[in-house]
Amino acid sequence: MTKSRLAKAGRIAPLVRAGLIAGVAVAALIFPLVALAGAAAKDGAVALKSMPEELIEVPSAQTTYVYANDGRTLLTTFYEEHRRPVDIAEMSPFITKAIVASEDSRFYEHNGVDAKGVARAFVANQQAGGVSQGASTLTMQYVRMALRDGAKTPMQALKATEQTTARKLREMRLALELEKRISKSEILEKYLNSAYFGHRAYGIFAASEVFFSKKPKDLTLTEAALLAGVVKAPSAYDPATNDQTAATERRDYVIDQMVKIGSITAAQAAAAKKTPIQLKLTTPPNDCVSVPKKHNDWGFFCDYLRNWWMEQPAFGKTARERLENLRRGGYKVVTTIDPKIQKSAIKHVLDKEKKRSVYAHGEVVIEPGTGRIKAMAVNRKYALSQKKNGKHSDRRKRDEAKGNYPNTVNPLLGGGDMAGYQAGSTFKIFTLLAALDAGMPLNTSFNAPKRYVSKYITAPGPATCGVHWCPKNASKSMTGRQTMWSGFGKSVNTYFVQLEEKVGAEKAVQMAERLGLKWRTEIDRTLAGPDHADGWGAFTLGVSDVTPVEMANVFATVAAEGKYCEPLPVRMINTRDGTSLEYRGKKVAGPRCHRALRPEVAQAATDAARCVTGYGAAKGGCGGWETSPMVHAVMNRPVAGKSGTTDSNRSAWFCGFTPQLAAAAFVADPDNPDNTVGTSRGTISKYTVAQTLKDALKGKPKLKFTPPPDEMVHGGW
Repeated sequence: MTKSRLAKAGRIAPLVRAGLIAGVAVAALIFPLVALAGAAAKDGAVALKSMPEELIEVPSAQTTYVYANDGRTLLTTFYEEHRRPVDIAEMSPFITKAIVASEDSRFYEHNGVDAKGVARAFVANQQAGGVSQGASTLTMQYVRMALRDGAKTPMQALKATEQTTARKLREMRLALELEKRISKSEILEKYLNSAYFGHRAYGIFAASEVFFSKKPKDLTLTEAALLAGVVKAPSAYDPATNDQTAATERRDYVIDQMVKIGSITAAQAAAAKKTPIQLKLTTPPNDCVSVPKKHNDWGFFCDYLRNWWMEQPAFGKTARERLENLRRGGYKVVTTIDPKIQKSAIKHVLDKEKKRSVYAHGEVVIEPGTGRIKAMAVNRKYALSQKKNGKHSDRRKRDEAKGNYPNTVNPLLGGGDMAGYQAGSTFKIFTLLAALDAGMPLNTSFNAPKRYVSKYITAPGPATCGVHWCPKNASKSMTGRQTMWSGFGKSVNTYFVQLEEKVGAEKAVQMAERLGLKWRTEIDRTLAGPDHADGWGAFTLGVSDVTPVEMANVFATVAAEGKYCEPLPVRMINTRDGTSLEYRGKKVAGPRCHRALRPEVAQAATDAARCVTGYGAAKGGCGGWETSPMVHAVMNRPVAGKSGTTDSNRSAWFCGFTPQLAAAAFVADPDNPDNTVGTSRGTISKYTVAQTLKDALKGKPKLKFTPPPDEMVHGGW
């Protein structure tokens, strides 16, 4: 042997010392392997010297599971690679025996690298003139998977799987080191949780679910042998094809191998081979469009959750990182959606507007004091397909209507990039709160004429008197002296414009911002800005766009006596190791609350809002009638709220609340805001809210609102 060759052999000696097997003979086996792929021995030796000595294992991509608030009802899953690791104790012993028989019959005899396998592969490859056998043990295969899964770039992933001498030597070295650190059982567990079985099933849990709709511990001998056989070539041995010949032959080969190594008896093998392949295929849901059909209406809540996730810094610095985290992070997410309340909400929504209606009718329910979203229902089907959209059920009218109904994934209730809908007189709550916050008492009175010439300057139009904005009331019965109780209960426009003038329109706009409203259109952003807000007189009549989530949360804040909580779609988020996810020392799923209003301000606003529903105020007179008496009549418990319609009835809203729950419902045409809903739809949101809250609170105590202190009634504080 030349001096040069001795030097090369010396570089390979550490591999021998690392535990492949004692003796010079093994070096002779490995040395030729260096050249199997046609590379020079020098290249292999240099590569070996520069290789890491310990495998750095990066957690594999895992499926994120999303549940309803009970922690059991599956909403959907998110995954890039469908994988859910399980302990080896939760696997059928047949699958561990089958994978050893199929992939590495000497698994329990070698130390990570099988010398006999290397020799056999060398001879076979020399005879074939190329790489026909790889001699990879289960440990080496796992190392390759770990390197692939830990790759941060496409180039790293390629290097982890390419057919080169350097890759093979790296696998050997790391396999030897790995077997020093962990047991054979642990290696098997890691392997079976990492292997790809086809059909987007990564790991034995996913494979058992996808092919047999069962858990790994329940796999039979024939099922385990089938899955173990698939690993070698998932496409070639795919059992879910019309021709199962190759899959059957491969399965039977595995069964024979199991007999050969003594894992099963010949009698067991004979019986197993007689059993035909019997699959029970399952396609695990992935993303919001895969929400189960029976819970399709949950898709809009799921969409809100995903949009919320994409905004949270706890999940990454960018939206892309956050989405990757959702699809690879293996979280258990328990959401806030309450199946019972959701069922009630969608029932009452669809009672009034069918899915094929051009008008969208939707509702959001939120828990005061936590911000947790309990329900999001709308009369649409959550689906990507636009087929047959906009076609009327009546054949004669099919070509007359076009739009995003019944199928859509647009965030009609909140989240995402939809601006929302004008909410009409529900916006009077902001003027009411701003006035109370500024020290004006509930008994503040103005004479409310049928039409009022305001100080606000506006462009010429039907509601102008010269250059001034001149709003009017909906009926003559609103004319006369009003207080906050009667003005709010009857929704007297000319009273609230005067109240807005006194407190300042900018204060009403700022109050809306304090309670979570975002300006999503260019005109709203301009008018709400510091240069224009003071002149935005029409703000109190609800000319700005807003989402049902935002409005439900506004009234939830009032119900919580001024405690504002960010609308929240999650109740619990656990990481893959079972611990609660935290960010900057706080639980990511915990309520995010702060005091937005003094308690007495919220209590006073509630007293006025009681007039709306027919429940009646605790400290004042409501003026003899109200806009929404059916709400208390339906619920028969303490309830407050505010109705709202826009000019020409383009939309109709109702926001209602009790101490325990708040809800906002609307009806509008999201495809054509100028399409009026008509007077016949003016009350449906009121009934939807009342009926949903009644169902949700059935059997719950009839909690009372706290009356406002006297100084909020008469002033002087």
